[in-house]
Amino acid sequence: MWNIDHLGRIFYPFPYRETVMNYAAGNGLDPFLVAAIIKTESNFNPRATSRRGARGLMQVMPETGTWAAEKMGLTHYHPDLLYDPEFNIRLGTWYLADLYRTFNRDTTLVLAAYNGGRGNVQKWLEQQHWTGEKSKLDQIPFPETRQFIRKVLWNYRVYSYLYGETTAKSMGDAPPDRTGIFNTGTTGAFPLKDAGETRGIIMKKNGCGRAFSLHVRGENG
Repeated sequence: MWNIDHLGRIFYPFPYRETVMNYAAGNGLDPFLVAAIIKTESNFNPRATSRRGARGLMQVMPETGTWAAEKMGLTHYHPDLLYDPEFNIRLGTWYLADLYRTFNRDTTLVLAAYNGGRGNVQKWLEQQHWTGEKSKLDQIPFPETRQFIRKVLWNYRVYSYLYGETTAKSMGDAPPDRTGIFNTGTTGAFPLKDAGETRGIIMKKNGCGRAFSLHVRGENG
């Protein structure tokens, strides 16, 4: 019988894990936050292209890639390199770390800037459209950015739960606290309440207790 962790990893896989771990460590980032961003942005599809032209795993815009590559001292940059998984993660994690430097390591502001643009976030704060607090996400003018932050934070909790313990063991660290991430028993769920919403996977045993039915609960229940 599959346990809840095994089922969770089916719906929340972690391809390119070693690459993410390496570049996250090199840039002082939480690897599970990077995984959460990739899950949200491209669902780990290295060929993903948005309607606006963002490319690859971390959905980097070509012009952002040009700017970041120049800052990184990469002399042979071409936008098509953003479809290469390792290059995309390398550049995307550097850019994410740069946003952390800009916004004093405030993850909520960093995620807002990653999706909505650094300049826009600075303008929202300066003009007091948004306080910058996670509890005030509804103040953000861009609905897409509000949803992006919520989804990334949700995915972050899931990836930290599913992969944090094995990663910690491999690195010789103490495993993270998994209390309250899953509720197990007759029904297991990834609980997360954010702005009145609960999202996640709900797994219920059938009558004979030998199988699971699966329901993916979305934004509206």
